[in-house]
Amino acid sequence: MVSILSAPEVMEDTILSICIGIGLSAACGFRVFVPLLITSIAARSGHVTLASQFAWVGSDPALIAFGVATALEIAGYYIPWVDHLLDTIATPAAVVAGIIVTGAMLSHVDPLVRWTLAVIAGGGVAGGVQAGTVLTRAASTATTGGLGNPLVATAELGLSVFTSLMAILVPFIAAFLVLVIAIVLGRKLWKRFRPQLQT
Repeated sequence: MVSILSAPEVMEDTILSICIGIGLSAACGFRVFVPLLITSIAARSGHVTLASQFAWVGSDPALIAFGVATALEIAGYYIPWVDHLLDTIATPAAVVAGIIVTGAMLSHVDPLVRWTLAVIAGGGVAGGVQAGTVLTRAASTATTGGLGNPLVATAELGLSVFTSLMAILVPFIAAFLVLVIAIVLGRKLWKRFRPQLQT
C-alpha cells in the first residue's frame, strides 16, 4: 500500500531528512565508514527510510562491506604514521560519504534538489569536519611526537558513533550540534590562517 503524504508532511519529512543527513555527514568527517555502517543497520531495522536509488546501502553485501571497512579504518588510526596516510585518503572519501548519506536520506525531493543539498550540505559538512580532524592530528603529532594520536583517534571514533546515533535518534539536536561544531572549527581555522591572510 502506497502512502501519500500531504504538502506539510512532505516538508516536515524533508527537513527531518536534511537534519539526519547533515548529522551523518558530520560523523563521516570523524570516520568515513562508521556512519555508513550505522545507516545500513538503521535502514535494515526500519529506523530510517532510504531514497530508492540508495536502497543498496541497506543490503547484505553493503552491510558486510561497511562492517569490514569500519574495522580496518578503526585499526588503521591506531598505527603510528598510518593515521596520517589515512587522513590523505579519508579527506576525499569523507566528502563522498557525506554526499551519499545525505542523498540517501532525501527521498521526497526532486533529484536536482537532492544532489545539490547532498553535495553542498553533506559533502561540505563532512569535508569541514575532516579538515578539523586533520589539523587536530597534526597538532597532536607536533606536540606529542605522535604519542597523543591514539587519544585523538579514540575521541574521533567516539564522536563519529555518537553523532551518527544522534542523527538517527534525535536529528534536530544532532543538526544543532553540527552547527556548534562548525562554528568552533571555523573559528579555529580563522585564528590559524588569519595572520597569513593579512600578509
